[in-house]
Amino acid sequence: MGCAKNLVDSENILGLLKEQDFAMVPTLEEAEIAIVNTCGFIQSAVEESIDTILEVAAHKKKGKLERLFVVGCFVQRYGYQLRKEIPEVDGWLGTGELSKIVDILVEESGPSPSFFINRPTFLADHTVPRVRATPFYSAYLKIAEGCSHRCSYCTIPRLRGPFRSRNLASLIIEAGNMVGSGVKEINLIAQDTTMYGRDLGQGICLEDLLERLLQINGVEWIRMLYGHPLRISGRLLELMDGEETICPYLDIPLQHVNENILKAMGRNYKGESPLQLIERIRSKTRHVSIRTTLMVGFPGETDEIFDELYHFVETAQFDHLGAFIFSPEKGTPAAGLKAVVEPHVAQNRLEAIMELQAEICEKRNQRMVGRVEPVLIEGVSPETDLLLRGRTATMAPDVDSQVLINRGHANAGEIVPVLIKEAHPYDLIGEII
Repeated sequence: MGCAKNLVDSENILGLLKEQDFAMVPTLEEAEIAIVNTCGFIQSAVEESIDTILEVAAHKKKGKLERLFVVGCFVQRYGYQLRKEIPEVDGWLGTGELSKIVDILVEESGPSPSFFINRPTFLADHTVPRVRATPFYSAYLKIAEGCSHRCSYCTIPRLRGPFRSRNLASLIIEAGNMVGSGVKEINLIAQDTTMYGRDLGQGICLEDLLERLLQINGVEWIRMLYGHPLRISGRLLELMDGEETICPYLDIPLQHVNENILKAMGRNYKGESPLQLIERIRSKTRHVSIRTTLMVGFPGETDEIFDELYHFVETAQFDHLGAFIFSPEKGTPAAGLKAVVEPHVAQNRLEAIMELQAEICEKRNQRMVGRVEPVLIEGVSPETDLLLRGRTATMAPDVDSQVLINRGHANAGEIVPVLIKEAHPYDLIGEII
């Protein structure tokens, strides 16, 4: 459950189990053991985790399921109280103890569920077994774990521990293995990819990693996700501008634009404003697709402040945008802030932002009509066997729009030229040439 970073954790868990000859089955109905890797970032994710755990637990009564284990952020957040709250679970692992998954599965079950939780310090590298759950042509490379920012609304530092970068050599080995197995697209992920290397004390940074990855023979697309607005360097933009292999794509969660709100969020940007950052990115020769995430309904967000955010989105013309409503998470400084925005007001603001973004996306997509773009084919569309689907280099997997192809044939994993014929608010339609 949750984000791509959690997916990599699940892939490591699968790798550790496979190494010990645990047999995987395709459906829950056939399983004797189930593992739920949870999200606990905000309340809606917590509720979804609980619902999923209980749904899986029901199979103990009506199927082959004998044991249920729960791991991840939800466990790290709520700790030992979960034993009493959800007795159907046979064992629990926090985010820092995922490497003990085999230990907890093979130990004899006692009178009370096993529980492994500790301060998160574990950092998986290329030596940790991994079974990728993504398509064979695309993979996530987790370059760091944890977060050392102190945003007032966020639980991640508590759930994942402080920011810690992986060794550069380890990343190059893993990326090389990915490409050797057929991966065309490597997506770099961390809580903040642009902070990579700053904790290593060796002068290493994200730009160094990118330059080393470019030397791997066979890699076709490298994409960066989750970059902090304060660390979009000139060197990074020059690399992106001059290297076709680096996808012209930046994922920069801004959260808001109002100075007072940003200060209350603990994201007080000094110097360059969000709009100046966007203008600097777009001043380069190569068009860079920008994705951002915004939060509405943060305490103190008046109608006037929301109007400022709305007009900022109008001006910035983001290529991709996601938005969510502030959730007061227990234990965070923001949970105690006054001037709370009513839920229905926050919901209206969310809908207004997303309606505006739909209009912006359609206009931006219309500019693509008549152009030929390289598209990574992902296979047949789940909606109809008559269409193929794929993504351009400016579309990240799972979160962005897609290209639907109604003429021509190509195999999944191929990158082929596609003539864009139609544009819709989020999807493009084209034909292979």
